[in-house]
Amino acid sequence: MPPILHYGFRPFFFLAALHAGLAIPLWLWAFFSGVRFAGPFDGMQWHAHEMLFGYLGAVLAGFILTAIPNWTGRLPLSGLPLLALVGLWIAGRAACLLSPDPWLAMAVDLAFPAILGFAIWREVLAGRNWKNLPVAAMFTVLGLANAADHLAGMGIAPYGLGQRLALAVAAILIALIGGRIVPSFTRNWLVKERSVELPSPFGALDRAALAVLAVAMLMWVGFPPTPAAGAALLVAGLLLAARLTRWRGAATAAQPILFVLHLGYAWLSLALVLMGISQIAAFLPPSAALHALTSGAIGTMTLAVMTRASLGHTGRAIVADRSIIAMYGMVSAGAALRVTAHFTGDWYTWALALGGALWCCGFLLFAVRFAPILWGSRA
Repeated sequence: MPPILHYGFRPFFFLAALHAGLAIPLWLWAFFSGVRFAGPFDGMQWHAHEMLFGYLGAVLAGFILTAIPNWTGRLPLSGLPLLALVGLWIAGRAACLLSPDPWLAMAVDLAFPAILGFAIWREVLAGRNWKNLPVAAMFTVLGLANAADHLAGMGIAPYGLGQRLALAVAAILIALIGGRIVPSFTRNWLVKERSVELPSPFGALDRAALAVLAVAMLMWVGFPPTPAAGAALLVAGLLLAARLTRWRGAATAAQPILFVLHLGYAWLSLALVLMGISQIAAFLPPSAALHALTSGAIGTMTLAVMTRASLGHTGRAIVADRSIIAMYGMVSAGAALRVTAHFTGDWYTWALALGGALWCCGFLLFAVRFAPILWGSRA
């Protein structure tokens, strides 16, 4: 098999970046021109669906399929089975864009999370890797959220329920997995640098932050916007920020490929704070807060993981060159513009377009820069 099919991160990271880089311009063109796609979703719902279940689904597939062999000690999914999964993901994207039959689009799109979810559960259970059962469960919930979003498009489920559920999964996964890798990678680098002060170990604050986040997400997903849910989100964001301050992020500023992990986690805490404020005060639009979570936290953290894993798992030095630093800058700057666009007055359209352009160019740069790495042999 060609190298692109050796590990799950190779095809799915490449396709995720390409999808993010091309879907945003397509959405902006539809938004400004008023064109409606042939698929089952209107323009806004298609945009949200593809970012959550297209882009994020591909990134999670690449990450989990690559991490499972390390978790379980079993062989990775590769070759023809991996090619079949890639084909299912592509078919889902085509169905959501082009199929006028909503039931057909739903069946085709859900085939990918269903088959991948089965593979994840099989490997975790066969390897008796109980520690990562929550990750498998979160991916299953993401598949259910995908189904709910399709049903919402047909008027069967409440509008936005599937999207909120998917965003809750994303926030919990960033808090959970990020809470493992950010302090761990930081500790390893600081030990190598002979630093005496290291990130604080997992403790009561970490448990409290994750527990409050889970409760806040449940309230946000299951109930209409209320001050109580807003307060819970606000507290969760502040606890995650306090957690982040204990990981010595400032000491990693000289190592951009490590510092960006701290930046992605900071975006998560900021997003939760903004989401909480938007439910308590009227001056902050909920869409601005949501884009801090989607464009900021999800975009930055997934790009950070994709660059690091692609370099490390292909035998290359885990160091950010100028092009990689440019990716990080474009994605975070694009997210910042998208979040603040609502406050730019007459410049709203320009801020929206520039923010989207910067964000998608960051991912297109990843696709171009990492294509030889992901498609080529291990160094």
